[in-house]
Amino acid sequence: LSVFIFLFPGRTQFKVIIKTLSPKEATRIYTPWPLDRNDGTFLMRYRMYGSVTKGLKIEILYGDQHVAQSPYILKDPVYHEYCDCPEEDPEAWQDVMSCPSQEPQITEDFISFPTIDLQRMLKEIPAKFSQTRGAIVHYTILNNRIYRRSLGKYTDFKMFSDEMFLSLARKVHLPDVEFYLNVGDWPVEYRKANDTPGPVPVISWCGSVDSRDIVLPTYDVTHSTLETLRGVTNDLLSIQGNTGPIWENKTERALFRGRDSREERLHLVKLSKENPELLDAGITGYFFFREKEKELGKAQLMGFFDFFKYKYQVNVDGTVAAYRFPYLLLGDSLVLKQDSQYYEHFYIGLKPWKHYVPVKRNLEDLLEKIKWAKENDEKARQIAKEGQLTARELLQPHKFYCYYYKVLQKYAERQASKPEIRDGMELVPQPDDMDSVCSCHRKKPLREDL
Repeated sequence: LSVFIFLFPGRTQFKVIIKTLSPKEATRIYTPWPLDRNDGTFLMRYRMYGSVTKGLKIEILYGDQHVAQSPYILKDPVYHEYCDCPEEDPEAWQDVMSCPSQEPQITEDFISFPTIDLQRMLKEIPAKFSQTRGAIVHYTILNNRIYRRSLGKYTDFKMFSDEMFLSLARKVHLPDVEFYLNVGDWPVEYRKANDTPGPVPVISWCGSVDSRDIVLPTYDVTHSTLETLRGVTNDLLSIQGNTGPIWENKTERALFRGRDSREERLHLVKLSKENPELLDAGITGYFFFREKEKELGKAQLMGFFDFFKYKYQVNVDGTVAAYRFPYLLLGDSLVLKQDSQYYEHFYIGLKPWKHYVPVKRNLEDLLEKIKWAKENDEKARQIAKEGQLTARELLQPHKFYCYYYKVLQKYAERQASKPEIRDGMELVPQPDDMDSVCSCHRKKPLREDL
């Protein structure tokens, strides 16, 4: 039995009780303070460090009253993150996960690839892409085991793709697939469908309007999701409980902090120096334009939660799409987003002037847009709120798993030949989990020690 009582000054206390349905079972569960989203809603999070076979009961009380749909009964086994016990029926798993039936970006990405010719890819991709970019990882998933080989010397970020594929394979039996993942910044396939030869399907974390890469949720949002309540503090849930002062008490200026990874960011600093009443912009680290540091100065690093002391947030591309964008949307500031050819997997669900305020690529109208927001405070607040609510819906952690699975599923359906374990590939093993009991109830556990 775990009982957590949370006291809010001047308010009725919350009480969270998590217990196993069977009195014969016990497990370790970490439950931090609920996150107050400052709009009458709270997020209650917990992380399991052991599994239970008979299920859990979660009660959330406000004073002595159950709130929301409490009590929550999780029947049957509930497994912790590192328990390797995949659901054999992918349809059943997607149903339990409430996966969306359609993902518009996935549908769009696969239009160029009615069939996937693995033999052509084997001949072409290592020569064409690994030499020029050096950031391609060749994966094969076979019998729910993950194998890979690195093509090029800039593939260290495979640690992030490895952890997500392994996590997904612990939860659901994956289709047999063979694919190439680009772990570099930029999309790599720019040929059009009617070109000769046409494009080949390369999977990337970032897309662009003129490329044909198949997009997955970025390593940033997946890693922060996997490490929530463990190894990271800035994740997509914790942001929601740390959105700074209420709207009326925020500083009425636009904020930017970031590295010098795009020239427009340097222009932001110049605008800030000329218009300090509208904009507070600073470069926190110089790498690409070191000669500019003396002229523009270097700003101190700023905790991300402190960003939301400001009413307006400026989102400018880095080398590609700025991966802070989902985090900015989840705050309750208005996001001023630079027009960009780059996108992440969820941008397709957003609209300018509804979820954010668009700014021209060269930033020539940025000051005008900040002034508009100051003069139209209620409208600006509505856009900020609409962006926040939509981001909460689109960026729910379970949807990343759903998205990854649907990409693999769609890809597998189009393969013209069977995936194979190729020369030079190595098995990516599931991590050992010696601290917790993991007794898989399913008939065909994948690890011999289960």
